[in-house]
Amino acid sequence: MTSSTPDQQATTPDTQADAAASAPAAEAATAAPAAAPAPAGLTARALLKQFQEQFPPFRDCLPLSIGIDKQILARLPDLDRKLMRTALGIHTGSLRYLRVMEKAKVRYDLDGKAGAEVTATHREHATQVLQQRFKKEADRKKAEREAAAAEEANRLRLEKLNQLTAKFSRKG
Repeated sequence: MTSSTPDQQATTPDTQADAAASAPAAEAATAAPAAAPAPAGLTARALLKQFQEQFPPFRDCLPLSIGIDKQILARLPDLDRKLMRTALGIHTGSLRYLRVMEKAKVRYDLDGKAGAEVTATHREHATQVLQQRFKKEADRKKAEREAAAAEEANRLRLEKLNQLTAKFSRKG
C-alpha cells in the first residue's frame, strides 16, 4: 500500500487530463492573485509566460527583489522548484532584464511595489554580463566573416586553376 502526496497526484495521467480539460478555467484563475498550481509537463518558458501574465515586475521587466523565488513559492506552493528556478534564470538572463538592471535603482516584489535598492555590484554585474555577451557575439560574427572570406578566396583560386587548366589543355 502506497500513499500519494499532492505532488505525486499532480503528476498522474488522470490529473493531466483533468488539467487539460479545465484549461479555460485555469486561464480565468490567472487573473486572481493566487493562481492554480502549474500543470505537469509545463516548460520553463511557459511558466515564465504565466509569470508575465500574473506578476507586473515580470511583465514590465522590472528588477526583481532578492528572494523573489520564496515569494513565488508562497503564492504557488505546488510549483516545481527546479522549473521555477529555470524560468527565473531565463528571465534574469535576458538582454532586456540585464539592460534594465544596468540602470536600475530599486527592486520590486511580485505586486510591483518598490523594495530594496539595487546595489552598484549588481549593476556592474549586469554590465559585465552584457559586455561578455556582446563580445562573444562579435567574435562569432567575425569568425563567420573570416570563414566566408576564406571560402570565397578558395573558390576564386579553384576557378583560376580551372581556367588555366582549360587554357593550356586546348593547345596540347
